[in-house]
Amino acid sequence: MRPEGKKVSVVLPTYCEKDNIVPLIHGLHENIAAPLEIIVVDDASPDGTADVVAALADPDVKLIRRKARGLAAAFNRGIIESTGDIICWMDADTCMPPEVLRQMVDKLDEYDIAIGSRYAEGGSDNRAWVRVTSSRMVNGFARWLLGGGIGDYDSGFIAIRREVFDHVTIMPYGYGEYFIEMICDAHRSGLKITEVGYAFKDRTEGFSKSMPSLFSFMRTGTHYFYRIVKVWSRLGGK
Repeated sequence: MRPEGKKVSVVLPTYCEKDNIVPLIHGLHENIAAPLEIIVVDDASPDGTADVVAALADPDVKLIRRKARGLAAAFNRGIIESTGDIICWMDADTCMPPEVLRQMVDKLDEYDIAIGSRYAEGGSDNRAWVRVTSSRMVNGFARWLLGGGIGDYDSGFIAIRREVFDHVTIMPYGYGEYFIEMICDAHRSGLKITEVGYAFKDRTEGFSKSMPSLFSFMRTGTHYFYRIVKVWSRLGGK
């Protein structure tokens, strides 16, 4: 069960998520017991996402408006601003279920990190074949080169104890590559990591930030492979 009395902070980066953000906030309230802090980090969404969040006037929601864009940097800003004993982050596109996040938080009475995983028991990736194939390639390469027994190295769906940041640092640049580096460092530091399987699906509202075009998608994939090799090299190639 969730460690007794611990406050949970959930970081939600947003860019053009006005149709998804309110249902997600409601879902978090329904699944994560108080004390709960929801931090929405909006990267100047032109669709008015930040204004939708502000209109909720929810005392448990902290809104951060940024002029810059960047997924890893948005997560990092939210983590810095968080006050919880347990810190979680997830996408704001409704592809990652709040009810699974509750299960992940409950795991932290035994583990330091709980990852929402497409590749653990009970997990699946139900997106378009090109995205599934590329994800499996990235994860297969990461497992082969970095080890650690991690199934979903680029999950981006996580719950951790705040003390984890005594051992690892997020490198806040790029898209989702930061996650691979962070999880590898956590494993190498001896932290206890578990994965909770869930069914990942394509968004139903809005548009994908990772695949606005085939060229952009391929460029992002290249960055993932480069980051994996860079981490492996930093660790001395072992």
